[in-house]
Amino acid sequence: MATAAEQRERMVRRQLRGRGIVDERVLEAMGAVPRELFVPEPIRGRAYADAALPIGRGQTISQPWIVAATCQALGLEGGETVLEVGGGCGYSAAVLAALAERVISIELIPELAGAARTNLAQVGLGPSRVEVIEADGSLGYPSEAPYEAIALHAAAPGAPRALLRQLAPTGRLVGPVAEGMDESLTLFSRDPRDPGRYRRRRIAPCRFVPLLGAEGYPASSA
Repeated sequence: MATAAEQRERMVRRQLRGRGIVDERVLEAMGAVPRELFVPEPIRGRAYADAALPIGRGQTISQPWIVAATCQALGLEGGETVLEVGGGCGYSAAVLAALAERVISIELIPELAGAARTNLAQVGLGPSRVEVIEADGSLGYPSEAPYEAIALHAAAPGAPRALLRQLAPTGRLVGPVAEGMDESLTLFSRDPRDPGRYRRRRIAPCRFVPLLGAEGYPASSA
């Protein structure tokens, strides 16, 4: 049976590099973070499957390609403070921490926030690098704004206005947006000619759990 390191290498080669992920920093980060430590024990054998996996409370750890595509579109260079919304088990935050200076990860469900802190501590990431906060992520985290990058890991019912307002002038937001019955992973950035407007670029079709909260879906949608 292949070791976890061998499975990671194969994931990077086949699922990521083989499907258009070209940012070498992203590929290195994805190859370094032990995804199996963020997956519940009973399904750790599937940690490197080309799929989202359940992590409890109706939530999932995203498919590896989605994590990599999000990070690539954010265009991180290493000195950024990143806001992450829908932190889940902490895996994406660990990847983002390998690419940026600091990550603020918002998770609505207390049990998952606690698990994320434990998982991140296992890989040496304490609150000085990744701060996990239990809060309504649909509202962002204004006290630390503006952010050079925002990663959204739950499907918004439209352009996430509260989050967009917290972007720095040259910042980027990447996340899934519902479009009728479909969802698309989408890149948002401020229009340099009019900072009050935002450009958007569709990256790929996707399927996420719904963004819950004041500017998302009601809890009954979960």
